Amino acid sequence: MVYERISDRLLTRAEFAWRVVRHALYATLAVALTLLTGILGYHYLGHLGWIDALLNASMILGGMGPVSPMSSDAEKVFASFYALFSGLFFIALLGILLAPFIHRIIHRFHIEDSDD
Repeated sequence: MVYERISDRLLTRAEFAWRVVRHALYATLAVALTLLTGILGYHYLGHLGWIDALLNASMILGGMGPVSPMSSDAEKVFASFYALFSGLFFIALLGILLAPFIHRIIHRFHIEDSDD
C-alpha cells in the first residue's frame, strides 16, 4: 500500500473511493483468515464441532468472550493466545480501515501549507 508523496496531487474522489474499497477488502480478508484460524483451533484443539468452533471463534474475535468451557491445558493455552491475538487484531484492523482517511486529511493539510 503505497500512498502518494507530499508533492503529489490529492487523489480524486473516485480514486480515493477505490483506495477505501481496497482497504475494506484487505480488512475482510484479514478477518476471514483470523476467524478461520480460530475455528480450526477450537475444532482440532478444543474438540468442538464446526458450529460450536465457529461460535467460540466469533465470540472471542468480537470481544464477547468464549461460550464453551475448555478442559485440557492445550485448549486453554490456545484460547488464551487466540483471545490476546484477537484484541491486538482489532487495533490493527482499525488501522487498516482508518489509514486512507487519516492519510487524506494529513495530505490535504500539507498541500494547503505548501500553497502559502
